[in-house]
Amino acid sequence: MEPGSDFTLNAHHVRTHKIHSVEKPLQCDQCGNRFAQRFDLKRHQRIHSGEKPFQCDQCGKSFKQKSYLVAHQRIHSGERVFQCAQCGKRFSGKVNLTVHQRSHSGEKPFQCNQCDKSFTIKSYLIAHQRIHSSEKPFHCDQCGKNFSGKVNLTMHQRIHSEEKPFKCEECGKSFKRKSTLVDHQLLHSDEKPFPCMQCGKRFSVKSNLVSHQHIHNEEKPFQCNHCDKSFTQKSSLVKHHRVHSGEKPFQCGQCDKTFKQRADLVMHKRIHSDEKPFM
Repeated sequence: MEPGSDFTLNAHHVRTHKIHSVEKPLQCDQCGNRFAQRFDLKRHQRIHSGEKPFQCDQCGKSFKQKSYLVAHQRIHSGERVFQCAQCGKRFSGKVNLTVHQRSHSGEKPFQCNQCDKSFTIKSYLIAHQRIHSSEKPFHCDQCGKNFSGKVNLTMHQRIHSEEKPFKCEECGKSFKRKSTLVDHQLLHSDEKPFPCMQCGKRFSVKSNLVSHQHIHNEEKPFQCNHCDKSFTQKSSLVKHHRVHSGEKPFQCGQCDKTFKQRADLVMHKRIHSDEKPFM
């Protein structure tokens, strides 16, 4: 046996013994939580200090734990190492796979004690409970708006930063929300899983089906608060609002002229290009 090797073995034995005997001699001085190893205590203390020593070299985002950084970096690389055994879908993080698997099992282990609504993820439950309490602890430093959930704040902050982390591999278009990317990808696949029960027309996105159904029932749920005019689609209401506000968000890059509607800008650009499509 080499000199010092008996000490190394003894040290390993002590650490192993602490784990198996559930001995936790190290205590957090802020909350009293106890740990078997100094590494675990140090990692826990970052919750109190807010320290995030692990930084992504591609986008600058920081994390409390190295495992979180590794999982995050898969967003940039597109790597998806965790595969669902039931449907073959792949995920960048193990947590994402676990949550997805509940879509097959129907399991919703996190239940609200105020309205009995259940959730697949604990964070969804916590965010939901703020509906009952009206608590909005997540604050945007740029505009002062408050949110009940961290996810809502993160999505909102992309308005200020123009960050679009979800990229389509087919055409390169990027999106602020993963759900928007999923809807967009259906355009490439020609898959239209949402049929109208009244006329049989099919849609790739559920929101488009909902908008279409207003045609059949003549429902106009989007009402202007300036003139009481109503619309079947929210996008139509947004366009109409510009009549009252005078807003012209579509600007020509060649002469700086502005327009209320994108279609008007497209028509105007033909002046510069000498394009005459209606001859």
